[in-house]
Amino acid sequence: MEILLIEDEPSVISLIERGLKGENHRISIAMDGFTGLKMAGLNRYDLIILDVMLPGMNGLDVCKNIRMANEEVPILILSALNQTEDIVEAFNRDADDYLTKPFKLDELRARVNRFSRRATNRKSTSNTVSIGNLVIDRDSKTVTRGNTPIILTATEYRLLEYLLINKNKVLSRVDILEKVWSMDFNMGTNVVDVYVNYLRKKIDHPFEKKLIHTVIGMGYVLRNEN
Repeated sequence: MEILLIEDEPSVISLIERGLKGENHRISIAMDGFTGLKMAGLNRYDLIILDVMLPGMNGLDVCKNIRMANEEVPILILSALNQTEDIVEAFNRDADDYLTKPFKLDELRARVNRFSRRATNRKSTSNTVSIGNLVIDRDSKTVTRGNTPIILTATEYRLLEYLLINKNKVLSRVDILEKVWSMDFNMGTNVVDVYVNYLRKKIDHPFEKKLIHTVIGMGYVLRNEN
């Protein structure tokens, strides 16, 4: 994979380079936010690993600006901040994953490899999935319900896609965190509930028939009830 690492701590840069060496990854380095944003715009990367506390431009602002130009590239946030509100804010900027510092190299490798597998799996799946009059075109990353286009953020899209390819199946919050955000938190984060509410406002509230249902004590399910 072609990886862009935006990080200003030499020790962390060295750790990541050593940790991913021999994994068939090539790593480009930017040591401040403005340089990282420029490199992300000029080159094609398979993954961006992005620190939050950066000189020049905060990592969350870098993430937001990258997303305005590129909805596809996965972004893995690195941060010493581990409170729920910090994590939710990162996902509100459309980050794909969040890893707290200090971290273990095995966990970083596992997350990087998961992004690689996810990209491979997307290439082998069908182009369109639907339920009722809700349709996702997985090539163009567009969503419609009836004749109405639904505009989603990158994170909202991934959540809806996961619910849709598992339609009629009750999915726990842990399942959703692992598959949509590539995370395994043991800290009671409510990021899943927050994003389900975002989706409901866009694909359910404007329409008479509701598709996203809560199964109390178990999770969420996307189904077309009569």
